Amino acid sequence: MEHERARTRAWVLHPDIRSDAERRTPEPALEEAVALAAALPDLDVIGSGIVRLAKPQPGYLFGSGKIEELAAEVKAAEVELVLIDGPLSPVQQRNLEKAWKVKILDRTGLILEIFSDRARTREGVLQVEMAALSYQRTRLVRAWTHLERQRGGLGFVGGPGETQIEADRRAIDDQLVRLRRQLQKVVKTRELHRKARAKVPYPIVALVGYTNAGKSTLFNRLTGAEVMAKDMLFATLDPTMRRVQLPDGPEVILSDTVGFISNLPTELVAAFRATLEEVLAADLVLHVRDISHDETEAQAADVEAILTSLGVEEDRPGLEIWNKIDQLPDEMRDSIATRAGREDGVFAISAVTGEGIDALLDRIAVELQGARHETVLRLGFSDGRKRAWLFEQDLIQSEKQTEEGFEILVLWTDKQEAQFAAL
Repeated sequence: MEHERARTRAWVLHPDIRSDAERRTPEPALEEAVALAAALPDLDVIGSGIVRLAKPQPGYLFGSGKIEELAAEVKAAEVELVLIDGPLSPVQQRNLEKAWKVKILDRTGLILEIFSDRARTREGVLQVEMAALSYQRTRLVRAWTHLERQRGGLGFVGGPGETQIEADRRAIDDQLVRLRRQLQKVVKTRELHRKARAKVPYPIVALVGYTNAGKSTLFNRLTGAEVMAKDMLFATLDPTMRRVQLPDGPEVILSDTVGFISNLPTELVAAFRATLEEVLAADLVLHVRDISHDETEAQAADVEAILTSLGVEEDRPGLEIWNKIDQLPDEMRDSIATRAGREDGVFAISAVTGEGIDALLDRIAVELQGARHETVLRLGFSDGRKRAWLFEQDLIQSEKQTEEGFEILVLWTDKQEAQFAAL
């Protein structure tokens, strides 16, 4: 009989640093950190807390009094892993591990653990592995003698001892070079797929948003697909694409992307740029927000910041989707719906109940139809291939034969016009 993997008893701490210019509201930040920890199957979060600090201490992050107080709590609760919701320097991490005699992970380490647990596609696995190695390379300063390293799970971001640091660093660099080569092959294959898709006349609609905003639930409702959709941070990691026929509108390709999060580790922003290239190629971007969340405005700002860093132009056509209105109290729900109705390009919906979906689909169709225009083409009898292509793409509105060939009225997008010009 298969033994269950041992579960790790974890404690989550959110350092609330008053001197931090990008300080977040501590309560929702701690709630998110606990939800991140809960996203890992091998963890039992048995406690959490906010630690208020004037400024971080370079050696230990916390002051000596707080270190002792927390050491007693950690020991009493038999905690094996402490998750610090923020960045830790390698020195701070090592010192805290020695002081508390437990394993420590910072926010970056935790997100890397989740990504390593979730990546399914070849590309996702390679990207996570590269991000984890880049992160680990900076952490080759720890001594693990005081820790039991044989615990199930949570081994990805762990570090080796201080003995062979140089050899380890060389080994990591070699592995990174190898992974980069493999990733280039995978990316090339995907570029070929994208080029093949560019020949398909369907516009691409990309869903983006903060993690757990309900993108995958909306994706499933619109496509009838069975993409994993859980009330869990980073439930979907790999981009998924499906064809959808809009009612009274064009056929589109809908793309579901990885959820964003505040303070996304820089290693991962770089690694997942390729995954998010689908957003750059999109004709329309739908920004899905969890409007029932206390921090919905801050989350929206984080998403916009990441989109800008990825190079998504500000004037790219987009709609804002205020999701999860079914989770709001009635009076608040009515005021949100009224506000959304007053703002152009904003839709209040529930991906779970389907409320507001029809109006959203109508608007998507209008946005994408608006991108089409009519052109009169005059083709000679020898242009049979071009004429056949227009018929294949279903772009011809009317056609009449002339002495020289054909006069054809087409309705198409700029993209299709460019494809036709390249024939």
